[in-house]
Amino acid sequence: MPTLFDPLAMGELKLKNRVVMAPMTRNRADAHGVPTPEMLDYYAQRASAGLIVAEGTWPAHEGQAYCRQPGIATAEQVHAWRGITDAVHEAGGTIVLQIMHGGRVGSRHIKGEGVRTVAPSAIAARGEIYTDAAGMQPFDTPEALSTAEVRAVVAGHAHAARLAREAGFDGVELHCTSGYLPMSFMCSGTNTRTDEYGGTVENRVRFAVECLGAMADAIGAGRVGLRINPGNSYNDTSDADPAATHIALLRAASALNLAYLHVMRAPLADIDAFSLARANFKGGGIILNDGFGGSDADMAIDAGVGDAVSFARHYVANPDLLRRLREGLPLARFDRNTLYTAGSKGYNDYPALP
Repeated sequence: MPTLFDPLAMGELKLKNRVVMAPMTRNRADAHGVPTPEMLDYYAQRASAGLIVAEGTWPAHEGQAYCRQPGIATAEQVHAWRGITDAVHEAGGTIVLQIMHGGRVGSRHIKGEGVRTVAPSAIAARGEIYTDAAGMQPFDTPEALSTAEVRAVVAGHAHAARLAREAGFDGVELHCTSGYLPMSFMCSGTNTRTDEYGGTVENRVRFAVECLGAMADAIGAGRVGLRINPGNSYNDTSDADPAATHIALLRAASALNLAYLHVMRAPLADIDAFSLARANFKGGGIILNDGFGGSDADMAIDAGVGDAVSFARHYVANPDLLRRLREGLPLARFDRNTLYTAGSKGYNDYPALP
């Protein structure tokens, strides 16, 4: 049986090992969503991973969720990302970009006045979001997208995928969890539409499936992945039957022959997200995520639960995580206080072992 350190092919993506760096929002882009030199160092340091999934990146300004979150919408952003992907490739790595439209998660204090916040329905998320300009602020009430606007956003995802390839990424991943736009279409608590994008579960998953299809048409299905987390309630997300909703999504997405499915452990005791994924997703590899160490990751691959395992917090403080896992070396602990702050401290200054 394969181990964590064996190579893996997922569609057009060729991984030298099965250790995946999970996408992590770290808020180190500049105020215009342009990746910074600190980000180049950060990703290049971690290029020994079999696959890097770069952080959630907005495909259009109205999709920006957080301060200092990068975009993939302007020539300047594409150019800056190109420096990062070149550095990762020069170090022997493979890297894809997670496309993340924030939907109703965001604030005019982040995006600026005049930039819309949009969603399937005009339902504001309960809670607050941090802004550099005004501290903690309530989420904006979004505008409901018209049917024509939904189709335009789908086309925008295809454009973002093409720009990601222009920027040197080996592929893209659709962020379909955490209350962002695709998940807010999927969930009954945030989607009260009456057109073909609302109502039945098949209609509610349509937006995500169309985005995947559009990206696959743009750059090839073998370079497109999907990230899910059944039962996730982050950013005030709720669904009457999250297991059934995700089953419908996976069965529809399976027809696209995607490169991979990236599935997080479910927060609900009655959902086994990994079994749900294996039973309902066909055509590509399965990457497992959430709470794994080296030994249990290897066991999950050996047992056929998944094909690769992604690591998030372990990659924050361990740029040489692959070596540490392979050799059984101790893992450094990260500083929680610097997870989302600007600059190099607590970002690209964690040392590798000598």
